[in-house]
Amino acid sequence: MPAVRDRQADISLPEAPVARARRPVILGTLALRPDPTAEQMAINSCLDSGSPLVIVNSVQLPPYPTTMMVGGLGAMVLPHEDDREAVAQCADRIASLGIEVETVGLFTPRPVRALLDFAGRRSPGLLIFGPLLSEIGRLRMRLAERRIRRDATCLVWVAPDG
Repeated sequence: MPAVRDRQADISLPEAPVARARRPVILGTLALRPDPTAEQMAINSCLDSGSPLVIVNSVQLPPYPTTMMVGGLGAMVLPHEDDREAVAQCADRIASLGIEVETVGLFTPRPVRALLDFAGRRSPGLLIFGPLLSEIGRLRMRLAERRIRRDATCLVWVAPDG
């Protein structure tokens, strides 16, 4: 009859998990307040993963070279044109839930490309694209969505359907 073998001595303890940097969640919009479903998706994703949230408001600059020379970048887009207050209120609501929030404004002639470049530099875990569909229009939304899904280097969720 074989002897009983104590396997407890053969088992090594698992190593402690390596602490990795959390990849942020990016909530991108195009000069509009975020869609409520996109905002909720961002909140849920950040709470589940413990990741910080970066709200990116990408604003298309109008081609006014004289205004740029005379007034600078600040004169190109007025605060009410890019819904800055609504984006700040969204950031405050999310921060009140205990989520680390950073708000970034991108002023560029090509807002979708700028959003993708920003996301490429920050290497997010999730890119949520969620401008209000009622304000942006279906055609512009479809073109932006197609480009983001094609060129993004991370997981993409597009509001309102996902």
